[in-house]
Amino acid sequence: MGDLVHYKGGCHCGAVRFEVYAPATLTVIDCNCSICVKKQNKHFVVPLSQFKLLSGHDALTTYTFNTHRAKHTFCSTCGVQPFYIPRSNPDGYGIAPHCLDPTPSRKIKVEKFDGHKWEESFPTSNIASMSKEKK
Repeated sequence: MGDLVHYKGGCHCGAVRFEVYAPATLTVIDCNCSICVKKQNKHFVVPLSQFKLLSGHDALTTYTFNTHRAKHTFCSTCGVQPFYIPRSNPDGYGIAPHCLDPTPSRKIKVEKFDGHKWEESFPTSNIASMSKEKK
């Protein structure tokens, strides 16, 4: 996968485990929409092809609301949401960087997103391009 780094991660209890290929410097979205604020859901986005669920499919529960486009998955045992399918990127996964296994080389860059004004903010952001395959 080129210059992408292989990360592994999971939920707190270990029932859900996944792997993801992402850049060494993760661009993390800090959104202020209602659910992201309540969950402190800072996340980076990758294309579907760069994510693989290793274990725990049966342990996952999904919550949706409003447009029902975002699929907020979480572990039914410990309640942790290590990843989800964002409304902004239904062709990708939003990964919680704090659910990745520790690695000394990981760097994080944070970008703010005004989720309170989602309809206005989305067209002017680069979020939609984050789940596109890099050529």
